[in-house]
Amino acid sequence: MDAIFEATIQVLLKGGMQGLTTTRVAERAGVSVGTMYQYFPNKQALVYGLNERYLDKLAARIEATCEAQSGAPLAQMIDALIDTYWKAKTERADVTRALYRSVAELDNAALVHDFAARVDRATEAMLASASDAVFADVTRTNLTLAAVIYGTVRNAFERGLSSQDAEALRAELGQMCHAYVAALGRD
Repeated sequence: MDAIFEATIQVLLKGGMQGLTTTRVAERAGVSVGTMYQYFPNKQALVYGLNERYLDKLAARIEATCEAQSGAPLAQMIDALIDTYWKAKTERADVTRALYRSVAELDNAALVHDFAARVDRATEAMLASASDAVFADVTRTNLTLAAVIYGTVRNAFERGLSSQDAEALRAELGQMCHAYVAALGRD
């Protein structure tokens, strides 16, 4: 399955969704078209499977970070969460861009819902364990932080920012999240 997914990424990078066919992926992966159809009846199913795998790995990384940060100071938690998400998205930035573009043509609401629920459980538990903060509504705080972090990273990719601008944005994102949680303590 790894070879099929890696081949899918390569074909997506070369020709986008328009150039993606199960035949091209099968050729690139070195498997028969019949084998491809056993797992993926069409290119939409293939891209859905690729995105499902990608989100599963991303969620696992976030969960591991949240577990490692349990009981830490809030500022450290926020930095670790931003760092984990940013690194996961930038390690193979070309793949991230290709996946963002590919899901525009899919009904991936179930994937996104499952990913968000999984990550929200981990991040809410982490925030609730902060050694130096208590939240009146940890669910709302988590939702706000997640929307800001994930939305900012996606926007950076959609804009195709230079690495210098992306790093500046990353620094500003940290400042914004820290200012937000600091303001919660003053309310």
